[in-house]
Amino acid sequence: MISIDSILISDDIVEDQFVCDLSKCKGGCCEDGDAGAPLTDEELDEVKIAYEKVMHLIPKEGIKEIERNGLYRYDREFGWVTPTVDDKICAYGFRDKQGVIKCAFEEGYNQGLISWKKPISCHLYPIKRSKSRFSAHELLNYDPREGMCSPACALGKELKVPVYKFLKDALIRAYGEGFYDALDQVAKDYFKVDQKEQNK
Repeated sequence: MISIDSILISDDIVEDQFVCDLSKCKGGCCEDGDAGAPLTDEELDEVKIAYEKVMHLIPKEGIKEIERNGLYRYDREFGWVTPTVDDKICAYGFRDKQGVIKCAFEEGYNQGLISWKKPISCHLYPIKRSKSRFSAHELLNYDPREGMCSPACALGKELKVPVYKFLKDALIRAYGEGFYDALDQVAKDYFKVDQKEQNK
């Protein structure tokens, strides 16, 4: 376990490899889960601001679900989450011509329609955040989905990309450059990440 400030990071995030392979998983993490995407309290306002600007990207089924049950809902286990259609695909998800699930928020961000990229929980995946029950620490764990994420694990090993490096932008967005630089230094000094990559 790695400790930086009040954040505890699983060793797997440094030691394991991962690179999303959307051509194989088709963005399955957007429809395979116990609830919608977790949202922080601050992100509730982001969803409200962004919704009308990306509404044209959302399928009819998603719009109906949102109009019926709201822009987000409260889950007893996960807190605030995005709504889902038939307890499967995120209401803000849509499929492109290749059948890959895309995020309406991220597409709107890429098109310059909104300044918010997407929920940080989605951006950080397959890292999951949680609060310790025994201290004030935040916990970061590596939790890829068995089967669905196996192509991403295989591609990460092939390209020799550690999980934390694949998620560099997301980690900096969530915790800042100082945090990422400290994690990178720990990876190099104590886990010899660069040496392992060169020897593979």
